[in-house]
Amino acid sequence: MIRAGVVGATGYAGAELVRLLSGHSGAELTVLTSRQFAGTRFDHVYPAMSGIVTLVCEEISIERLANQCDVIFTALPHKIPMKIAPELIRCNKKVIDLSADFRFNDASIYEATYQPHTSKELCAEAVYGLCEIYRENIKTARLIGNPGCYPTSALLPLIPLVRQNMIMTETIIIDAKSGVSGAGRSLSMTSQYCEVDESFKAYKVAGHRHNPEIDMVLSREAGKTAGVTFVPHLVPMSRGMLTTIYATLSDQVKADDVGECLSLFYSNHPFVRLADGGRMPDTRHVSHTNYCDIGFKVDEQRNRIILISAIDNLVKGAAGQAVQNMNILFGLDETSGLMQTPFAV
Repeated sequence: MIRAGVVGATGYAGAELVRLLSGHSGAELTVLTSRQFAGTRFDHVYPAMSGIVTLVCEEISIERLANQCDVIFTALPHKIPMKIAPELIRCNKKVIDLSADFRFNDASIYEATYQPHTSKELCAEAVYGLCEIYRENIKTARLIGNPGCYPTSALLPLIPLVRQNMIMTETIIIDAKSGVSGAGRSLSMTSQYCEVDESFKAYKVAGHRHNPEIDMVLSREAGKTAGVTFVPHLVPMSRGMLTTIYATLSDQVKADDVGECLSLFYSNHPFVRLADGGRMPDTRHVSHTNYCDIGFKVDEQRNRIILISAIDNLVKGAAGQAVQNMNILFGLDETSGLMQTPFAV
């Protein structure tokens, strides 16, 4: 049984981790931490978990985490994990970080996007935890940087095509929409009910922190610099993410080639589902699950492909992918604890 600790258990991503791990047959929750709710039972913070998770939230203690856990999930704002991850690694613990602190192997890219990094030596060895793409690297990792939600939704449709040189990377435009839970649980004027309800808006246009993350991974996969145009939008729903990607196809590439490429690439990946029969992905069909649904349409007149993906930003975009990383890391069935059936309505 894997002993799991969640640092930052009462944020949205942390709470989703607790929910998933509480139903995982191969894992046992042993430590939950929360700065705001230390001393409070978890199910008193989230009554939906009444009688299911009765652990009391604690202050962070490296000694207790090291003694009671085999894997620690850090579901914290960036800057904090870089301070505690090195101590946990020195205690021979596995760390899966849901912040941005260890997503960039090149610390200078992180620093240009966020702030100075105090654990640069760990950046170089951290594995980017996009499970369907870097499964083999994840198996032997000590430290995993769990991908952002927007990058997950964009990279999964793009990487198979980029690897086969089927699209012109310099033409990629990513138009993504996210539910409000992506902003986290902390109070913010922009995510208050009256600011979001009956509203649909773009934000951080050409300046979102996930843009460099997408660029980094696509450049690595393409073998050349890839700079995408990325525009995120906020939609008035609690959770869910729909991403529409536009790109020009390489010469002689047809719709059948794209379909075959995606089908072959994801044939052994249970959480990626390809839409068929002309159907396009819908956030409703992946809500509360670890699935990523992908569909596409080729505009032959303009030689352009339109890729569409749908994920739950808190599951495949955060906690679910983190649990999937844990499963791979510890040699479990990749789907363990993650086979929730989507709701029909």
